[in-house]
Amino acid sequence: MKVSPLYDRVLLRRLEEKESKKGGIIIPDTAKEKPLEAEVVEVGKGRIEGEKTVPLEVKKGDRVLVGKFSGTEVNIDDTEYLIVREEEILAKIK
Repeated sequence: MKVSPLYDRVLLRRLEEKESKKGGIIIPDTAKEKPLEAEVVEVGKGRIEGEKTVPLEVKKGDRVLVGKFSGTEVNIDDTEYLIVREEEILAKIK
């Protein structure tokens, strides 16, 4: 299924953090925090300011940081994605 976000929204896929074991303790998936790092999958056309459409600063393939509770989680073809407004993206990772 092809999903195209509208206006200033961005479709993200959270990147899983590497599992680390300290002292032989493995934390189960249910107790782990959501990763803050994500990859941009699709972007909208841009935000509307007056009569102009301003393009977004992020593009497909960028790696970004988002807040723990940002956006709306959606499942598309059994894959979990996150839809956020561009303003909810905290930083781009270079």
